[in-house]
Amino acid sequence: MKMEDMILISVDDHVVEPADAFEKHAPDKYKDQMPKIVKGTQGEDLWKVEDISFPNMALNAVAGRRPEEYGMEPTSYEQLRKGTYNVQARVDDMNANGILASLNFPSVPGVCGQNLEKVKDKALAYAIVQTWNDWHILEWCGAAPGRFIPLGIVPTWDPVLAAEEVKRIAKLGCHAITFPPNPSMTGQPSIQSEKWDPLWKACADNNVNICMHIADPSGAVPSMDSPVDVFMTNMPVSLYSTASDLTFSPILRKYPDIRFSLSEGGSGWIPHFMERADFVNAHHVWTNQNFGGLKPSEVFRRHCFNCFIEDPVAVKLRDDIGIDTMMWECDYPHSDSTWPKSPELLWESMKTISAQEVNKITHLNAMRAYSFDPFLHIEKADATVGALRAKAEHVYLGYTDTSKAAGIPPSQHDGVVTFGDILQQLSGLHTVASKD
Repeated sequence: MKMEDMILISVDDHVVEPADAFEKHAPDKYKDQMPKIVKGTQGEDLWKVEDISFPNMALNAVAGRRPEEYGMEPTSYEQLRKGTYNVQARVDDMNANGILASLNFPSVPGVCGQNLEKVKDKALAYAIVQTWNDWHILEWCGAAPGRFIPLGIVPTWDPVLAAEEVKRIAKLGCHAITFPPNPSMTGQPSIQSEKWDPLWKACADNNVNICMHIADPSGAVPSMDSPVDVFMTNMPVSLYSTASDLTFSPILRKYPDIRFSLSEGGSGWIPHFMERADFVNAHHVWTNQNFGGLKPSEVFRRHCFNCFIEDPVAVKLRDDIGIDTMMWECDYPHSDSTWPKSPELLWESMKTISAQEVNKITHLNAMRAYSFDPFLHIEKADATVGALRAKAEHVYLGYTDTSKAAGIPPSQHDGVVTFGDILQQLSGLHTVASKD
């Protein structure tokens, strides 16, 4: 196999909702109450619903910018690369990067859908959930069959409604949802609670994978004056805690067909986690865990997928991790992304392993995890890195000056950037401009 022969499916990318995302599919009753774009006092674009405005509509969507301009901008559409919010431009950017298909996490509802917990009118909030799902499945994914894995959000404040929405979107061909790795962070029941059973059952019965994307910074930063590098280093392995929470919960044993994905968490840490879980189970019998004769690691591996951007250690440890659970991600358009050189960077760690193993990591496992078959729409010969890049010769890949658009400058910091700097920056980007 050559690099150009790989078929790449990215299981963790992000979409910035276009300004009209909540228009076409909104129910008549709530059309005037749907989230809308308004201008902030600094010229930024903000989503507003009820009296709530969500800061930073793009959350680090820096694709196309110079690395020294990375930050929590852009904060307006003018600062964004078009592929972040325009589906045809996104397909162009995927082709340029040799990516066949992509799973896209939301922005305005929050990467795990939890932003909508803040909406006071819960009937409106549920209508927003359904409107977002219809837009994403029918418009965004529907615009390019075979190029996007549908992903739904659920009302994270109501397990019964969440279960109903899972059933509804499964009928639309959506077999993945995003869900917070630690719902108790916003006052909801933890994943140990039986209150979530209706959701777990609906996902298991309808072949829907539950994606738990990194989102909980509570264990990732020692202090507010820690360099933001500490946060970025620790954040992926915050899913170590989620993996433990899932494995020692009753969920994986109660629902034999349930599947989870640990999104944007990397994979190299998993052998240590599984060894530790087995050690704890073997040595601490007083905790009264019953895995039915299996090891915790065996249960975890049966039900949980993982993914990585660049993780040479994980590729070396693929047999310890479980080759059938490993997937690849690009993280477009965020600053961790390897776009537009993903094939080159991935190939460095893949070129010495077998073609069968490459195929499992790059696309076959993702197809199985999300009940997704792009080859119903696209011939395999047209799906390779080389074939897709041949279609993208017109795509501009140079740096752009989007950071200077709308009069909003990029971040300026003297010295080391701290985690507190980033939080302060975010807190200052949510004031809505006066209509006067």
